[in-house]
Amino acid sequence: MTEAEPAAADPALGRVLTFPNLVTAGRLACVPVFVWLLFGDHRQTAAAILLGVLGATDWVDGFVARRWHQVSTLGKVLDPIADRVLVLTGVSSIIVAGAVPVWLGAATVAREVLVSGAVLLLAALGAERIDVLWVGKAGTFGLMFAYPTFLLAHGHAGWQHPFAILAWVCAIPGLALAWVAAVAYLPRSRQALMRGRKARLGVGSERVDGNGDGTMAVTR
Repeated sequence: MTEAEPAAADPALGRVLTFPNLVTAGRLACVPVFVWLLFGDHRQTAAAILLGVLGATDWVDGFVARRWHQVSTLGKVLDPIADRVLVLTGVSSIIVAGAVPVWLGAATVAREVLVSGAVLLLAALGAERIDVLWVGKAGTFGLMFAYPTFLLAHGHAGWQHPFAILAWVCAIPGLALAWVAAVAYLPRSRQALMRGRKARLGVGSERVDGNGDGTMAVTR
């Protein structure tokens, strides 16, 4: 009996020019625009609205990819990168603008740096890719709603006070969920690293033996 050949990888995963990927790339391209609006043009409200829209559309690329079967390997990598860049840039900019307490911004940035560093380290060690957890996406969504709202609330106008309350209502649960996700990644990271190492060892242990009849057999 011969061992069945492993199923070929879905060629569709190698697509680059898909609508979800264009949406993600567009979100990344808007990050410098946000920074310019806030610090270059001093249009705080416009910057807050743009950042809010970018955070609110975080689900669009993933939904479209699943709904119209346009999931791609590039999209799986690019989407979390866009999330990290958006959160780190948005939070850092709003800290500099003085619209949030430093401790809240530091806790958010520390979480993003920790997760990003762990992802890079695991990739360098050959771990399998870890799918994003829904609790992490929920935390990111909450934070990406809270920080633009903090920016809207930064001032002394009467209409800004309700936004400050709304920002805190979203920020605390969002930060808590984000850190819960970071802790939940720990056992998954260990498993992904073990699977990645086993996969490399499996490939590396292949050898070709002669059958004595002029044919060759691949054994593991």
